[in-house]
Amino acid sequence: MNINLEIQNNVDLLEFSDEHFIIFTRLFFFIMMKRTKVKELFSSPQLGSDVLVKGWVRTKRGNKNIVFIALNDGSTINNIQVVADTSLFDENLIKDITTGASLAVTGKLVSSQGQGQNIEINASAIELYGKCDAVAYPLQKKGHSMEFLRENAHLRFRTNTFGAVFRIRHSMAFAIHKYFNDKGFFYLHTPIITGSDAEGAGEMFHVTAMDMMKLPYNDDGTVDFSNDFFGKQTNLTVSGQLEGELGALALGEIYTFGPTFRAENSNTPRHLAEFWMIEPEMAFYDITDNMDLAEDFVKYLIRYAFENCREDLEFLNKMIDNGLLERLKFVLENKFVRITYTEAIDILTGSSKEWEYPVKWGNDLQAEHERYLVEVYFRKPVIITDYPREIKAFYMKQNDDGKTVKAMDVLFPGIGEIIGGSQREEIYDKLLSRIRELKLPDKDLWWYLETRKFGTAPHSGFGLGFERFVLFITGMSNIRDVIPFPRTPKNAEF
Repeated sequence: MNINLEIQNNVDLLEFSDEHFIIFTRLFFFIMMKRTKVKELFSSPQLGSDVLVKGWVRTKRGNKNIVFIALNDGSTINNIQVVADTSLFDENLIKDITTGASLAVTGKLVSSQGQGQNIEINASAIELYGKCDAVAYPLQKKGHSMEFLRENAHLRFRTNTFGAVFRIRHSMAFAIHKYFNDKGFFYLHTPIITGSDAEGAGEMFHVTAMDMMKLPYNDDGTVDFSNDFFGKQTNLTVSGQLEGELGALALGEIYTFGPTFRAENSNTPRHLAEFWMIEPEMAFYDITDNMDLAEDFVKYLIRYAFENCREDLEFLNKMIDNGLLERLKFVLENKFVRITYTEAIDILTGSSKEWEYPVKWGNDLQAEHERYLVEVYFRKPVIITDYPREIKAFYMKQNDDGKTVKAMDVLFPGIGEIIGGSQREEIYDKLLSRIRELKLPDKDLWWYLETRKFGTAPHSGFGLGFERFVLFITGMSNIRDVIPFPRTPKNAEF
């Protein structure tokens, strides 16, 4: 009986005014409605329907009667315009809606009469999730330099440019996995901490658990790693290739896709200390098979970008590099020219161009040489093979001439080398001889050499620097702008 009386008393309180009913209705919509992403609204607009969107304010304009809010949730380059009748909302709420603020908006999706958009939302309810100090917010409504945005990398995702770049980066990562999975490759996770140097360059970050202020030393003055965590000197990997070869010589075709590290003190727009590499390794592939795969692979990625990132590519073509789409089509529509290193040297020495770096057989090719071959001489992407053995890594298959190896570099317009690879040396004696010739520690590579003893087979592979490729496909000019948080000399922020 007491319960019934309590219910009756509560019912008496439910005498809502019109204003209370509107507030209750708004809250009901927020609770019951499912959020729709802005990209979905543009791809399949349901005019007249009630929608709930959530995002960050890019701009707000208007007058005392009506305001127009450009809202973006990161799903697309496009903002959705929200139209709010100020008489329906608290004055302080409208005041707190500033650039950078986070909102949830409920309203009716209608056709837009304004320029620049086909649809807009007539707001019936707005919830302010997070205010944004309009004065202190670094991303004001004006142009910002790339260097300024690198210094504010925690916020640069919210700009149109970096939103486009990192959506494309995601799509390319997904496309890489899809490509190799669909071709029957196996994704192999190679170690990040390793005791070997795949490139033999020695530019590695060392890994230790020892107290750096109390390092133990051997009699010869070198550091004694015997009591360190791994019992030996270890480093962050420069490549997953050597371990990838082990997988290929059992599973047939594998690929790695993970972070790699180079302690190279280089402050250029093309170098990072931490970057991602895609490295397929294939048993029973010769150098020709390797070139065929590399060409097919990069063309697949470009096609995928055109099919799935068109709006972002068009934005970057308009705002960052107006030759971007043309270059992508240039790669996609042309069969790659294949020439030997010796043929390339003959072409370069026979040209009338004055080179900053001398052209001579035995010297490595520089970007100016590579771009000349692609952009001026052939006007097509180029694959160069059969480089001098003295300028290439120890693991590359040696040609019968005793001077060259079955290496290959894929050259693109605007960037030069984008892929490097080779047929791997599968003959034990030749591989061991080359390791010793270069004075590499064969005791650390015993496991790699043993694969040449037990069922060796011809095999090949290549490496594609992921950031270098994203740089090409977005038209950005600095590699620090295609990785979320760049690691470079004297910089490990965020």
